[in-house]
Amino acid sequence: MFDAWGRFVYRRRKAILVGSAMVLVTAVVWGLGVFGSLSSSSGFEVPGSESALSAEAETADLGRRDSDVVVLYESADRTVDDPEYRAAVTAALAALPADQVLSVRGYFDTGSPQFVSEDRKSTYAVLQLEGVDEKARRVHLPMIREKAAAEGLTTRIGGQVVTQKLISDQVKKDIGIAEGIATPVLLVVMIVIFGSVVAASLSLAIGAVAIFGSFAVLHLLTLFTDVSIYSINVTTLLGLGLAIDYGLFMVMRFREELARGGTTEDAVARTVATAGRTVAVSGVTVAVSLLTLLIFPQTFLRSMGFGGVATVLVDLLAALTVLPALLAVLGPKVNAGAPKWLARRRDRERTGWARLARVVMRRPLLFLLAPVALVLALGLPFLHVSWGGIDARMLPQGTETRAVSEALSTRFPDNGTNPVTVVLRDVRQDAATGFAARVDQLPNVANAVVTGVAGSTARITVTYPVDRMSGEARAIVTDIRALSPPPGATVLVGGPTAELVDQLDDLGDRLPWMALIIVLVTLLLLFFAFGSVLLPIKAIAVNLLSLSATFGALVWIFQDGHLSGLLGFTPTGMIEPSMPILVFAIIFGLSMDYEVFLLSRMREHYQATGDNDEAVARGLSGTGGLITNAALLFVIVVAAFSLSGITFIKLIGVGMFIAVVVDATIVRALVVPAAMKLAGRANWWAPKPLRALHTRFGIREDGGTDNPAPPTLSTDAELAEKGSVSR
Repeated sequence: MFDAWGRFVYRRRKAILVGSAMVLVTAVVWGLGVFGSLSSSSGFEVPGSESALSAEAETADLGRRDSDVVVLYESADRTVDDPEYRAAVTAALAALPADQVLSVRGYFDTGSPQFVSEDRKSTYAVLQLEGVDEKARRVHLPMIREKAAAEGLTTRIGGQVVTQKLISDQVKKDIGIAEGIATPVLLVVMIVIFGSVVAASLSLAIGAVAIFGSFAVLHLLTLFTDVSIYSINVTTLLGLGLAIDYGLFMVMRFREELARGGTTEDAVARTVATAGRTVAVSGVTVAVSLLTLLIFPQTFLRSMGFGGVATVLVDLLAALTVLPALLAVLGPKVNAGAPKWLARRRDRERTGWARLARVVMRRPLLFLLAPVALVLALGLPFLHVSWGGIDARMLPQGTETRAVSEALSTRFPDNGTNPVTVVLRDVRQDAATGFAARVDQLPNVANAVVTGVAGSTARITVTYPVDRMSGEARAIVTDIRALSPPPGATVLVGGPTAELVDQLDDLGDRLPWMALIIVLVTLLLLFFAFGSVLLPIKAIAVNLLSLSATFGALVWIFQDGHLSGLLGFTPTGMIEPSMPILVFAIIFGLSMDYEVFLLSRMREHYQATGDNDEAVARGLSGTGGLITNAALLFVIVVAAFSLSGITFIKLIGVGMFIAVVVDATIVRALVVPAAMKLAGRANWWAPKPLRALHTRFGIREDGGTDNPAPPTLSTDAELAEKGSVSR
């Protein structure tokens, strides 16, 4: 099937390239419009949860009460008791346009002490803005910034709308910086690796196709569902990274096939039949891994799933159509400008990797147990992970809205901008007051009062002196929900802390299903690709090793704060719970990417020789350098994204960096060959019924025929190594 497809692409190469160019132009024009259509809301809340129902009920019965904008006023020497201080603040707030600001709550109109800092030199006002959604409210910010300034006082603004606008702007800025840094570095390194400007440019071209193609798909999806602004980061990162991987393996295989002799058509067909088949299996595996994110109802994870799957499929389509067509047009010119030393370097690399494989296979138990112990040790910090939500500390230090948030948390004893909100329906007012009195007696509750009544619906606002994402704050939510409701009433507990509680519960319920789907689909795909029972199980096991080290490192860095100065972020002592799930989906797919490339080459050699040890050595010698180079290039991409000003985007980049490095070195170079040596011919075994199933439905290269004998690695050093193994 793949051989036939390669020949079809060769014969229709010009038509494919012209059609692809037209599609790309359309994708660029349509895709760039995605930035104005994406949702900048956090997207971490769980639709249908109690906290979500509480917010809906509050808005429907009592009106929206969000802290759209928080205006913080500060003085170095005066207090809120000073008449001039009061006059300056009230004059500034009174000047706000009534058609843009629906309500203002602060100390001077409510008298509530929660609006005054402990030293009484600072106060804040909470504004609600006109607009059907966050984007509509955002347009009022310039006017508010101009009018809210109080004479003689330091004025700073923050709040939900300001924060989300800043995040949206930062995402666009980060993409520009990352691409500006990564692209020239990638081009230089790729020229060194490929040895040719022409060959190096092919992967970048596929990356451009993938990125703009996925932008177009995301823009289309925004017509039907909310898609988070953060999906753009993952789309760009994956699009460029996978394009480099697929381009590297396809181009290098094409060069090998050209070196065998024969026509360009044969080389294209053979490349698609081998490397193309491997890319297809790998791409589907990565896509399925990301597709499982759609199990979760949170907009954030679903958006990452949409963006990731769109990117992988566009990458895959481009690698199997556009890239072979380009290779068909170029033919031997793909090596244009390649120096002679490049071939000699590759021979040395292949010999070195073959030698490493044979060294590992002499002491397989040692090279299996020692790396496994090391990787598991790296994963130990994950045992003390602490879950928490995202707050303004994810923004760059010194950001105005972050400074406002930090001031509210540290200088105001009962920060009222993030309370626990209790909505009671079908309740009498005296019963609501009585329930508030019971809530007020709970541990860590500073104040619980009825702040709104409309018909038979009442709202209780609960403030507390602890961090809103801490275990103590989450316990307040749990304790309130454990209270017996007033007779006939319905109690709905909401607010940011309740959202985190519901999020943790929902993720915990759905995570096992996600893992089960990924494991089962991966087992099936790898079985149909390799016809083995053991290899798919081993592949999943070594992937979990990479994930173990990655999760441990992320806790050590982002929760415990190590390297925070170097990486430029503020540790919060907590990890947002959606992040490990997203990293799991991405890293599992990427790790399987390298595994499929390695096993595919080993399988080729095993089919040709029937010798497991020889297949392992030759497979590693043929792909070790490629995998290392692919990992190096991918690391350059993710390292650029690790510079993001948003902490959890930085976390994703750092996590992928660590996973790729561990996977491409310790796991693929040591653990895999050691495990395959110990398993011997059992690597390729399957019971008779499954062998028959694979014979009929297996993902094969040449319609089910074995591969031709692999190219000989006839160097004296390798033959000497092989002889020493035999002895």
